[in-house]
Amino acid sequence: MNNDEKLVTLAIHTNEKAQILKSVLEAEGIKVSIDDVDLNHPGVSPGVRIRIQETDLPKALNVVENRHLFSYAEPETYRTDDGRKRILVPIDFSDYSLKACRIAFNLAKEINAKVKILHVYFNPYYPTALPMAEAFAYQGKEGETFQNIIEKVKADIQRLCGIIDEKIASGEFPPVNYSYVLREGLPEEEIVTFSKEYKPAMIVMGTRGKNQKDADLIGSVTAEVIEMTRIPVFTVPENTHFHSMQQVKNVAFLTNYSQRDLISFDSMMKFLTGHEVTVHFTHIADKEDKWDEIKLAGIRAYFTKQYPNLKTDYKVIEGDMLSGIDAFVKDAKIDILALTTAKRNIFARMFNPSMSRKMLFHTDTPLFVLRG
Repeated sequence: MNNDEKLVTLAIHTNEKAQILKSVLEAEGIKVSIDDVDLNHPGVSPGVRIRIQETDLPKALNVVENRHLFSYAEPETYRTDDGRKRILVPIDFSDYSLKACRIAFNLAKEINAKVKILHVYFNPYYPTALPMAEAFAYQGKEGETFQNIIEKVKADIQRLCGIIDEKIASGEFPPVNYSYVLREGLPEEEIVTFSKEYKPAMIVMGTRGKNQKDADLIGSVTAEVIEMTRIPVFTVPENTHFHSMQQVKNVAFLTNYSQRDLISFDSMMKFLTGHEVTVHFTHIADKEDKWDEIKLAGIRAYFTKQYPNLKTDYKVIEGDMLSGIDAFVKDAKIDILALTTAKRNIFARMFNPSMSRKMLFHTDTPLFVLRG
């Protein structure tokens, strides 16, 4: 390993696990060294340190994340297809849905992906929850009404596809492979469940945007999907001024200096590579931390080294978070706000709204929510 290259510690494990991790990383072309944690008493330390070159850190973190190393949970199973990337667009037949479809189609064209349009409809009739005798009577009484729901949903999705086909023919939408699927149930649950099966590279969802109420269905569904899935979610407010990533010039990447941000940023750049964008590394200041600007400058320097052709800037926002971000978005002409979020349990979601949820209901700026 080049002695001039700065080394960083990726993890500390037992020697057995370290050797496994070393072999996996080296198979991906990442050079690894293993050192005793306690150099004064080598061979008797409780663990060993896995060290790699700093430039390999984003790739190594992705390998560890994607392989679920040393996790004993059953791996999720996914529907297989032709191996092409996939973009999922949950829709509700609103104008926001069509705007989300346009952005998704343009992105699919850029990354050679295909689009799956998903609509989840709600069935208010659950005869299986009734005693058998009542269920037969219930089915007879409500069966016609439920059939009408199905027919309406099918007509709506076919009408939407007709509009999309017209826009493809006119050149407004690019000609990409797309299809649709209908699911019955609660939208947020079915979107997350289908995502686990379909494994899209991104979920694109239309939203109402600024000042929407938490009770608004489309906003609350998007907020729940963001907090329940591990897949990147791109939200498209109704007032979004662009319809293609090629039109995006300024992206604000909100960071808390966490290791998860390294993975998130690398994931984000897979969708922005090749575009002339400026990434503004942005941090919401903590009054008790006097080193915020120095840390942020360091983050900027690190990513500039990783992405030498990337234009970067940095900004520390002080005071009220939402008003500070509003002013920054306006002054810097920010097109997309990118942020990392963690999966949280239902009690945390109910009593302590996440930053992504606050931003979703506050801003007209599209959000790119990434899972670190």
